[in-house]
Amino acid sequence: MIIVVSPEATPEDLDHIIARIEETGRQAHISAGTERTIIGVIGPDAPELQDMFETMPHVESVHRVTKPYKLVSRDFHPSDSVIDVGLGVAVGGRELAVMAGPCSIENEKHIVETAKAVKAAGANILRGGAFKPRSSPYAFRGLGEEALRYLAVASQETGMPVITELMSVRDIEAVCRHAHIIQIGARNMQNFMLLDEVGKVKKPVMLKRALSGQIEEWLLAAEYIMAQGNPHVILCERGIRTFETAYRNTFDINAIPLTRELSHLPVIADPSHGTGKWGLVKPVAMASVAAGADGLMIEVHPSPDHALSDGAQSLTYELFADMMRSVAGIAAAVERSLPGVKAAAAAR
Repeated sequence: MIIVVSPEATPEDLDHIIARIEETGRQAHISAGTERTIIGVIGPDAPELQDMFETMPHVESVHRVTKPYKLVSRDFHPSDSVIDVGLGVAVGGRELAVMAGPCSIENEKHIVETAKAVKAAGANILRGGAFKPRSSPYAFRGLGEEALRYLAVASQETGMPVITELMSVRDIEAVCRHAHIIQIGARNMQNFMLLDEVGKVKKPVMLKRALSGQIEEWLLAAEYIMAQGNPHVILCERGIRTFETAYRNTFDINAIPLTRELSHLPVIADPSHGTGKWGLVKPVAMASVAAGADGLMIEVHPSPDHALSDGAQSLTYELFADMMRSVAGIAAAVERSLPGVKAAAAAR
């Protein structure tokens, strides 16, 4: 349930309400807005508690939350969350986050060169895969910790925060040492042991929607992370598997506005995986921003036809820069911004 506190309540009054919640064996989560403070009550449902809390001083109203997810819900946290990912970059808010880079890190020169190119085009977060989940065990599965070190070098040279995928609990320490954002891939959306463990670290986590994951399942997976004490969660829509075979996945544009309606967490769109075809990336990226996405994740490679993974959906440096100019125009139309791309968009 959620408790709406009256505006005149003092910090001492809030402490008294929180203490009473904790006496019942439940947890209190505070969401302070500009006009009202809301306290989320986490624990077993007990309808009789509603009457008890409503009689307390400075409690304006009490509402039961019927959704199975609580901390993720906009009911508990009405305002949009903005996640600080380090090095002066945030995900959420007016400024769009653009995560760009290769699917797989191939060598140090490759990731450093790509980092400089995507930053010059307006990206503010570098992506690169060190551990790769592949459908075939014989496909390139990443360079592992060696790639993490290359990623760290690219971050140092460009000043960009980095995101990379974590596949196993055993690699948490190494990934946390080198990356600013932990990515949980689509295949691990319901790896609950892994979700619990990343919930225990104080580092931003981007959770991708599974190939056949329902919206509620996706939000409940995010709840696993937040329930362990990590509130720094970012959601990523990356397309779902349907009957259609003309492209790799079906990008679910509906998921963006619906998820933003249901949850306060920022939502990133991944049109690269969502389509699997480089020619579709730009229009779907523009549509995602128009639909309310807080940012994009784009695969970029200097020579996609030589990429060790996902070359068919990767943009060249030139195509990425062109996409960013187009996205900047859409961003301005929906009152968002892409710093560093405005001048290029205006000059076009």
